[in-house]
Amino acid sequence: MTSPGRILIGILLAACQLAVAMSVAASPQSSDLLLYPKSFPDSESSSLAYRAPSLIKPVAKPAEQPGRGVDWRNLFKQSMFFLMMENAFRCATEEGTREGFSNPFFRGYFNSVGNLHGWNDQDPFIVNYVGHPMQGAVTGYLWTQNDRAYRDIQFGKNRRYWKGKLRGAAFSYVYSALFEIGPMSEASIGNIQGEYPQQGFVDHIVTPAIGLGWSITEDALDQYFIRWLETRTNKTWPILLVRSGLNPSRSMANVLAHKFPWHRDNRPGVRSGLLQDSTYMNSLSIRNTGYEPASPPHGVAPFEFNLTAKYKTYLGGEHGEPCVGGGGSAGLRMASTWQFVIDVSGCKLLGLEANLSGDSLTYLAGVRWVPQPSKHWAPHAEVLVGGTKLTQELVNPELEKAIEASIKAGFKPTVDNNALHAQYSKNWETNGLTIQAGSGLDLKFNNALSFRIANLEYSHSWNNDINGRSYGNGLQFTSGLILHMGTW
Repeated sequence: MTSPGRILIGILLAACQLAVAMSVAASPQSSDLLLYPKSFPDSESSSLAYRAPSLIKPVAKPAEQPGRGVDWRNLFKQSMFFLMMENAFRCATEEGTREGFSNPFFRGYFNSVGNLHGWNDQDPFIVNYVGHPMQGAVTGYLWTQNDRAYRDIQFGKNRRYWKGKLRGAAFSYVYSALFEIGPMSEASIGNIQGEYPQQGFVDHIVTPAIGLGWSITEDALDQYFIRWLETRTNKTWPILLVRSGLNPSRSMANVLAHKFPWHRDNRPGVRSGLLQDSTYMNSLSIRNTGYEPASPPHGVAPFEFNLTAKYKTYLGGEHGEPCVGGGGSAGLRMASTWQFVIDVSGCKLLGLEANLSGDSLTYLAGVRWVPQPSKHWAPHAEVLVGGTKLTQELVNPELEKAIEASIKAGFKPTVDNNALHAQYSKNWETNGLTIQAGSGLDLKFNNALSFRIANLEYSHSWNNDINGRSYGNGLQFTSGLILHMGTW
């Protein structure tokens, strides 16, 4: 849903970082660029104390307890800045996006959202599995640097680090959905998903999921290599370059917050001699793990996010073959034992003949009963209502190869991608009301995380048959992780 040109903006950002670094290093009168949190010593005093030939070592000030709550105002400003920058880049570099400006806004938007199905969107590997995960990592860091109680976390076995990362991953998922199908998104600006072959769900899942892994990797590099280098040299250049270059997503998040790319909330700046002071740096480690939030509130979490794998089999005469995929659901607590639930899932239809592919998209909302957990076990039951969209596509591979060969030979088609694709394919789709009900059992690990061991549900959809096969009655099994928000 984006072009490979996104790589260019990363190169430009790195060049900007390098230019700023050169100007800083070349100016002996420049400030120390420490950008400390309030609990760190003053930049000038700490720098002079390190350079002066005194026998008295600098004494670290007592660390302040991290604040509580989220800085929503700055989080909103930084996220909107990033969103506008990404959309401006799309409009400037993607011809397909600019072509969508001529479409009626609301009709083009609803067509794009309604056309979503399947997994692949035909973007290059580097865009889907490098560019979008980096987007997910950047937005995760945006959350972390505005999450007052967790902004100074560092990679390790401590529980606080992993809680902070999960909180950031939840926000990354929300931002990713807004970028794909929100009011300022690829669906609304350019109506990208309305065109073949951009209708896949790959970016909705890859961005937050692999983005979390990307940011954890950056944190591990920061903890075990960058910190190691900082203890062995007091030269500005090596520290500045490795902080910025080996943590590109964190650097981008810093820039969006109007900070230098090499800024760190959990230790001093690049010119501080305190980086080589083991006593001071050890005190920061104590500060990082010493704070524990208040006891979680009684009852079900105010908000839960569930990411699941899904297997669905169809019932009845002339029924279709099974469907395999996944999805996510969000539960908002209405009472101590009741949640309002939104559930979106998709799966690939199996057992179709050669050159015929298909998938199913289900979107539901309803209520879920969740009693108080008995130690580690928590049953639940739910009733959901919504819709199911089924699509199938038959492709003529010989005709497809012939058309592609003519284009490679220099023939320029006079029609758009949708019309060109229609010349060698045939599509069927049906969309109908769906009711789904079922129950399951969860295993609670701690206040933040549970595992949905099993969830079995029956669904009935008022869809038309496709190619003589019925997909109206189904029995599905789901399992996955649940993140509880507001309990830690």
